[in-house]
Amino acid sequence: MSDLILYVKTGCPWCIKVLNLASEKGIEFELRNIADAGVADELIKRGGKRQVPYLVDKKNGAEMYESADIIEYLKKSL
Repeated sequence: MSDLILYVKTGCPWCIKVLNLASEKGIEFELRNIADAGVADELIKRGGKRQVPYLVDKKNGAEMYESADIIEYLKKSL
């Protein structure tokens, strides 16, 4: 199981940007799709809103919205 969780929605262009970077860098996520109502509720409890992508880095205790912020974080920390 990965230390990185990424909440996504099928077809989300911002999610695709993060996933493309992950593919280039060999970064693996545990993907959770908010199309599942239970996952959407989980995301809202975690971050406060139903917005994707949302990254959870369990190892470093970081959580964030916004694809640009996630991409910068991944480039710097991994």
